[in-house]
Amino acid sequence: MKLDILVMAAHPDDAELGAGGIILAHVAMGKKVGVVDFTEGELGTRGTAETRKIEAENASKILMLSARENLKLADGFFKNDKESQLKLIAVIRKYQPEIVIANAVTDRHIDHGKGSDLASDACFLSGLRKIETYLDGEKQEIWRPKVVYHYIQDRYITPDFIFDITPYWDKKMEAIKAFNTQFHNPNLNEPQTTLSSPDFIHFLEGRARDLGRTIGTIFGEGFTIERQIGIKNLFDLL
Repeated sequence: MKLDILVMAAHPDDAELGAGGIILAHVAMGKKVGVVDFTEGELGTRGTAETRKIEAENASKILMLSARENLKLADGFFKNDKESQLKLIAVIRKYQPEIVIANAVTDRHIDHGKGSDLASDACFLSGLRKIETYLDGEKQEIWRPKVVYHYIQDRYITPDFIFDITPYWDKKMEAIKAFNTQFHNPNLNEPQTTLSSPDFIHFLEGRARDLGRTIGTIFGEGFTIERQIGIKNLFDLL
C-alpha cells in the first residue's frame, strides 16, 4: 500500500499528540496516512506495552489511518544506528510516502530527539540503491520522501509553519484520550505523572490555541522544516 503521508513516532501517542490534527485533515482530503511507532512505550510509568498496543489500535480507528506498524525498538535505549535505520528504511520503502512527519528535533524526552534523527537519516538512506532491504523475500525498490517535517512536543520550538486544525480539534482530543492509561483518568489506580495530570490537557489546549491565534484560527499545530518550502501561488499562504 502506498501512503501519501507517513508519521513517525518514538512512542505510541506521540503522533496523536503532535500531529493528530494534520493527520485528520489530510484523511478528510482523501489522502492515505499511516503511522510507524518506533517503540511499544514499555518504559512508561503507567500502563504496559500490551495496553499501549490496544490504545494505539483504538486511536488508529479514530484517526482513520490506512496503516500502523511498530518497529519494537527498545523504549529509552534505541539508537540511531544501522540496525534501527535498516528497519525503518524497509518501512519507508514499503509505503513509499511523499511526506514524512517525525518527532520534534529536540525535546524533554530523550527518545524524541533520537527519533527525529533516526527518521531524517533513514529517509535519506532509503534513497540509496546500494542499501538493500527485502520484504517477504523480495528486494525492495529505493524510495526517498520528498520532504520531512517535524512536529512540536513538550518543549516549545518556534514553528516554521502552522496548520489550522480547528475543524479537527475534538477528534484529535478523542484520539489522544484513547490512550486512557497515559492521561488523566480518575478511575485508574496508577502512579501520577505530568501527562496524567488534568493540567496537561489544559496545556495541550493552550498550546494549540496560542498557535492558532498567530494564524487567525482557533487551534493550530506547529511544525519545523528541514528545507525551505517552495510555493507557486501566494494565495496558498492565506
